[in-house]
Amino acid sequence: FFYEISLSPLEREIFFRHWGFVPARFFDEYFSVLIGEPAYRKYLSLITHLFIHGGWLHIIGNMWTLWIFGDNVEDRLGPFRFLLFYLLCGIFATLTHAIIYKDSVIPVVGASGAISAVMGAYFMMYPLARILVVFPIFFFPIFFEIPAFLYLGYWFLIQFYSGLFSLALPTSFGGVAWFAHIGGFLVGALIYRIFCKKRRFYLDEYCIFGSLFDIDKK
Repeated sequence: FFYEISLSPLEREIFFRHWGFVPARFFDEYFSVLIGEPAYRKYLSLITHLFIHGGWLHIIGNMWTLWIFGDNVEDRLGPFRFLLFYLLCGIFATLTHAIIYKDSVIPVVGASGAISAVMGAYFMMYPLARILVVFPIFFFPIFFEIPAFLYLGYWFLIQFYSGLFSLALPTSFGGVAWFAHIGGFLVGALIYRIFCKKRRFYLDEYCIFGSLFDIDKK
């Protein structure tokens, strides 16, 4: 990231196009030939784009969210499985966006899709965990706690409807890969169990989802 911000605007644009994920480059076999770049880059960019961000707000927002939800998910999966889960879900999330915008030449950058998958896994693992949120009333912040399934469920609905509106009003809802967020959250919620370490749940992890699917009752 620090290398990115050291570049000039033109150099940064070239960097994003080289190492960001470009849907048209992935689906059009002649794209790389026409612009004179190596064909392997369209596959390598499936990974590299996850580590590129568009600015300070982009990376701070992503890393803050990963810090909140990622440590608990990593604890359940283990470091190596978490990394594998993170990368695979990030790829799937970006491909969800790319399938819908397969002719787009706009580079996709950022870890939002992979982090959305972590949020989806957290939704299934710890739905009753308490999330501290802040609601500003004028200049006075009000802090309160709500269950994770309400917070994450509300977040997912925002992404879902924003994605739908972006199809109808692309100029108003452009600039964000909404469908990468949607695809990442869903795949994370669906496949997290494949990566989980086999162990008993702790008492504070017991919940409706856990009691139905995860708890070892022996």
